[in-house]
Amino acid sequence: MISHEVIKNLLRTEKIAAIEKARQYVFRVAVTSTKPEIKKAVEAIYKVKVGSVNVINVPGKRKRVRTRYGYTADWKKAVVTLHEGNKIEVA
Repeated sequence: MISHEVIKNLLRTEKIAAIEKARQYVFRVAVTSTKPEIKKAVEAIYKVKVGSVNVINVPGKRKRVRTRYGYTADWKKAVVTLHEGNKIEVA
């Protein structure tokens, strides 16, 4: 996979902003991607040195449309920890 196919976007919430002080960043990634692929993609896109990658599979939520129920799509997120001295500039 190409780097931009593996990394979909950088997630930004108040909770995630709090862990950025510890050099940890959270990305939404492709469901089929692996830890080594995520590491290579982050290093290629952001030009930083990745220390570790933790992956969480997020199940879809149950949603109701009128009288029927369905589910949103399952997705995967990755928590990437960078080496000392590296930082991703977030606008």
